[in-house]
Amino acid sequence: MSDGVRRALVGSPTHPARVAERELRDRYDWVAPDEADLIVVLGGDGFMLQTLHAMLERRRIVPAFGMNLGTVGFLMNDWRLEGLDERLARAKPFRVSPLSMTATTIDGETHQIPAINEVSLLRETRQTAKLEVTVNDRAVLPELVCDGILVATPAGSTAYNLSANGPILPLGSALLALTPISPFRPRRWRGAILPEKARIAITVLEPDKRPVSAVADQREVRDVARVEIAIDRMRGLTLMFDPEHALDDRITMEQFIA
Repeated sequence: MSDGVRRALVGSPTHPARVAERELRDRYDWVAPDEADLIVVLGGDGFMLQTLHAMLERRRIVPAFGMNLGTVGFLMNDWRLEGLDERLARAKPFRVSPLSMTATTIDGETHQIPAINEVSLLRETRQTAKLEVTVNDRAVLPELVCDGILVATPAGSTAYNLSANGPILPLGSALLALTPISPFRPRRWRGAILPEKARIAITVLEPDKRPVSAVADQREVRDVARVEIAIDRMRGLTLMFDPEHALDDRITMEQFIA
């Protein structure tokens, strides 16, 4: 390729993404994802997360430049067929550190799963969940009665976290949002903002009577007894954005949307 960067193209299975993928393949040169220095992703935020998780699983991580052919497209750039070479050359990189969730079930099974947006714990039945929350081995909430709780990264703070009335975190702030979902007791607790280096553990109280599932982005573990959450500094991801459509600007402006 003229710029020396080997590019791969992946698209979601939706009709708009398939049409756009055919047009791009006819216009530009591409290599297989395992040979690429950069991946162009066509679809919405869900497909971008799926692509990033696939890179984490393969342990071969390259920058990703998304073009929105989905609904919200918060992690994506605008779709345009023309000028892709120039856009990639000018794109601004943002490094995103995923969370690492270690979930232990009531049967003693352990699952370690990364999360780019958030880790959430959710009640499985009509019964409210009862949770103990510790931060750096200190019990900060001996008993939280709620529908659930989540831990969000800055990149994910405008997703589920915002819908649960959590705070918007600027990209690069090195912070995490700890946000309850429909808290009942303590009724007035609305969450906390924690340093990125914090180690968070959530223990399910009465797990047989009040079962809870843990979800890392799109992957769920049922009937958990304990979940440990921390930033994975060893596996950073890079998202590429048009300078006029940068992720940090979008996160900032979300605070002014009514």
